[in-house]
Amino acid sequence: MTTRRKFLTTAAVGAAAAPLATPAIAQSTIKWRMQTYAGPALAEHVVKPAIDMFNKIAGDRMQIELFFADQLVPTGELFRAMQRGTIDAVQSDDDSMASPTEVTVFGGYFPFASRYSLDVPVLFNQYGLNEIWDEEYSKVGVKHISAGSWDPCHFATKDPINSLADLEGTRVFTFPTAGRFLAQFGVVPVTLPWEDIEVAVQTGELDGIAWSGITEDYTVGWADVTNYFLTNNISGAWAGSFFANQERWNELPDHLKTMLQLAMDASHYYRQWWYWGGEANLRVNGTKMELTSIPDAEWATVEEAAMAFWDEIAAESPTKAKVVEIFKKYNQDMKKAGRPYRYS
Repeated sequence: MTTRRKFLTTAAVGAAAAPLATPAIAQSTIKWRMQTYAGPALAEHVVKPAIDMFNKIAGDRMQIELFFADQLVPTGELFRAMQRGTIDAVQSDDDSMASPTEVTVFGGYFPFASRYSLDVPVLFNQYGLNEIWDEEYSKVGVKHISAGSWDPCHFATKDPINSLADLEGTRVFTFPTAGRFLAQFGVVPVTLPWEDIEVAVQTGELDGIAWSGITEDYTVGWADVTNYFLTNNISGAWAGSFFANQERWNELPDHLKTMLQLAMDASHYYRQWWYWGGEANLRVNGTKMELTSIPDAEWATVEEAAMAFWDEIAAESPTKAKVVEIFKKYNQDMKKAGRPYRYS
């Protein structure tokens, strides 16, 4: 029969031998701040659905706070802010965020590099641009997560454009490289904060916009202040990417890196159908803008000028020359493939 003394002694020994209970250590949520090039109305389509999805799945493991164009820093300072770690991630094209890399000129709208939106992901994933972008951004402490396509680059103007002569003296909001190319046709590129564009058109500071297709014109309100939409474009798709500060990216566990990449891929897919369908629908059913066109024979001179522009850019560095060669090879392949890849 167990005595009271023996029971207490046995219990004490057992308690001493047992490990002390350790309270669970709560892991703090990883928090990132991301800024997009897009204003609130556009961001609702081009980035917010993907970030909302990521935050929902990641839960208390990680949350991304999304900021719109110029909210934390001006768009032209996005790269430096991300490189310093002031912000953790960015959605933009290389050109707009003033990236100090050899590939910056190819972000946004590099004239006639693409004909359709699918050209961009194929160039990056099958023709080697991903590897070049990764190498260039690794040199400057930034992770290039992934690239995707947006809408084509058309003119939305207050006055009709029916010939190249009508472009002379037209003050437009556009991307740096697109503006550099269009200047030879008399276009006057103007740089302004994104949120100021609509008012600038209304007050006459701008004559038009060469920054998007018709889907964005309607989505962000530019169709309310312009009267005409030129069906000719200088690029079939804007090339933009998701980027992150390299140190912040390296700190993430692999499963969160994978989740981020999946969210970015979902964003790229959303834009593929949203823009493709939107461009056609609003040309056919939109009521705010009248369509105009420059004759094909006249527009061919712009396409020829683009090839000279490509060679000018290629002469600037070996890396730029490599990218231009990829563009040339890709477009030659598409022409040889024939319809539906290229119709002319």
